[in-house]
Amino acid sequence: MKRKLQSLTFWKIVAGIIIASGLYATYIRFTQGLGASTHLSDQFPWGLWIGFDILCGVGLAAGGFTLAAIVHIFNIKRFEPILRPTILTAFLGYVLVIVALLFDLGRPLQIWHAIIMWNPHSVMFEVAWCVMLYTTVLALEFSPVVLEKFNLTRPLKIIKRMTAPLIILGVLLSTLHQSSLGSLYLIVPEKLYALWYTPYLPVFFYVSAISVGCAMVIMESFLSSKAFKKGLEMNLLTEIGRIIVVMLAVLLTMKLMDLSNREAFPLLLLPRWETYMYWLEIGVGIIAPLVLLSIPKVRQNSTGLFAGALLVIIGFVVNRLNISITGMEAWAKVSYFPSWMEIAITLMIVTTGFVVFSLAARYLPVFKHGADPKAARPHGFEEELLYLSQSRHVEVV
Repeated sequence: MKRKLQSLTFWKIVAGIIIASGLYATYIRFTQGLGASTHLSDQFPWGLWIGFDILCGVGLAAGGFTLAAIVHIFNIKRFEPILRPTILTAFLGYVLVIVALLFDLGRPLQIWHAIIMWNPHSVMFEVAWCVMLYTTVLALEFSPVVLEKFNLTRPLKIIKRMTAPLIILGVLLSTLHQSSLGSLYLIVPEKLYALWYTPYLPVFFYVSAISVGCAMVIMESFLSSKAFKKGLEMNLLTEIGRIIVVMLAVLLTMKLMDLSNREAFPLLLLPRWETYMYWLEIGVGIIAPLVLLSIPKVRQNSTGLFAGALLVIIGFVVNRLNISITGMEAWAKVSYFPSWMEIAITLMIVTTGFVVFSLAARYLPVFKHGADPKAARPHGFEEELLYLSQSRHVEVV
């Protein structure tokens, strides 16, 4: 008993409180309905669970298909050391998105209807199928980690032969549903505020997902290095920082051209809540990290790189919440703020993701890849010097 008490840490206690409160809110949600547990209404039916848990959750998991494409399609193998934890993050992200959707659906037990009740003209139908298929692809991509743990060599060989087709399929599915989430809002031109409504919403969703996916790779690497006392692959993360700069520059250029084409620049000067929130997402999520990560010294510094990635993630979350909540409030004539139970369930889902990732990283070979480096090391003195000179730089945190 004493040992168990000594193993408790501040963060474990916080996680326990969050999960306990989330479970209580879950009980209220599924026994008394959405009305008793949320501030949603017929006038405003999509709130935090759609804006954050779904739109943000899917986008934040975009690092999986981005890094998988870099390693296996573009054949840039030096990024392979950080691929497995990235795939794990993406897989957990999609599983938790599906769990979150069960909370938001009025009839969650009918979530399987999309499998047999086809409506190919519906964007939601396409998103549902892409998410189901891509979650399956991610499970197969991550399966070698489990198979290696239990020395299941035969199925491991089969999965490795399927790697290339799986990666290509995963990239295609991700491209479809990342952009289709933006297509959901193309049907509400008179409801979504003009700063966010644009025919290019699907493109904006896709490009921003790539940039935030890269930022999540950096974030996951930093948090893992702290939690598991492992080396930090700064040379790889610095290159990912450069990719973020390119994607943010492309996104900012596209947004400026879109505002110009729609003659929407005057809206940026109106003293409205929507104006302030739009400037917040652009300033924090695009301009600030673009400037920071464009500076080589900042990008090559662990603190600077982490700060830039964090700003990208914050700006991405603000953007998705602006589109799903801020941009819809004026039309609905409703001021929406989530109930404590909505917040508790969201925090429970996020905390569960951290806990499961921690357990997987502790008991599975998530941070191991390829051959055993010790077995590959030469034994002679001169050969050892040559090995060290060719090894990539690793900053230990």
